[in-house]
Amino acid sequence: MAFEPPQRLVTALGETARDGDDWLEKLPMAAEQAVALRELTVERVHVPGGRSSLVLLVRQADDTPAVLKLVPPRSRPESERAALAHWNGLGAARLLDPAASDGALLVERLHRDVSVRTLPEAKALLEAAGTLRRLWVEPPAGHRFETVAERTGRQAAAMRASADAEVAPLVSAAISAREELLAAEPEARLLHGTFRQSKVLAGDRVPWLAVGPDPVVGEPAFDLARLVRDRVEDLIASPSGASITRRRVKKLAESLEVDQERLRGWTLFRAVESGARALRVGRVQDAELLLEFAGWL
Repeated sequence: MAFEPPQRLVTALGETARDGDDWLEKLPMAAEQAVALRELTVERVHVPGGRSSLVLLVRQADDTPAVLKLVPPRSRPESERAALAHWNGLGAARLLDPAASDGALLVERLHRDVSVRTLPEAKALLEAAGTLRRLWVEPPAGHRFETVAERTGRQAAAMRASADAEVAPLVSAAISAREELLAAEPEARLLHGTFRQSKVLAGDRVPWLAVGPDPVVGEPAFDLARLVRDRVEDLIASPSGASITRRRVKKLAESLEVDQERLRGWTLFRAVESGARALRVGRVQDAELLLEFAGWL
């Protein structure tokens, strides 16, 4: 079977391609090797799939359904493996091949076409927040996960280097917010890192489980910040989008016992960072939505 990457993945990786990066070219062979190593039967490639990995729907030797995920080295597959192993199925899809070391991950099969984003907005936020809370555990001793300070430091440097005059005030505000937040951090936890409604899928073992972490260690408000702007296109289209956003910050902060001002600050930083990154790769419409949203904060 030919394991051709979906166009969505090809486009997304092309936006951040680096010289000498031949992961996509080697992907079909890597997929064949990962399937053979685990004695899997492939049902199909998941399409349209994600923007950072190839996902194969497979069956194990005992006919148990599973998902095989191949991730480029730049997306830190071993970090994802370590986080899934540490959570051990609590709040997240269970890792099924913890001893593997080939850059592929075999995980529990969830209902990939049913995320909490299919629920009405209020219910979706409630279920997503409940899932996120279960992930916030102490990181393992001697962990090698990236910290919030390290990740946002790289992001802040990229924002400074590429900001034009139009977005410079928002970039400056976002970077100032980051500096203030890092000056007095609460207790650190293992975080999902890229959490949003579409990352929470329906399961059989429990109703909802998270997938696709890009784990990081830091304060929970950083993780929750990405959830604040979910369905940003709907917020921007609403005449009361700004007030809805402020109420969402307050509600999520209170429900998960996170400081409201810290959540607002990280929401600002993450929205501006995402908007600036979208501008750099030519996704102008996405950038405009994110930067308008950030202006409300």
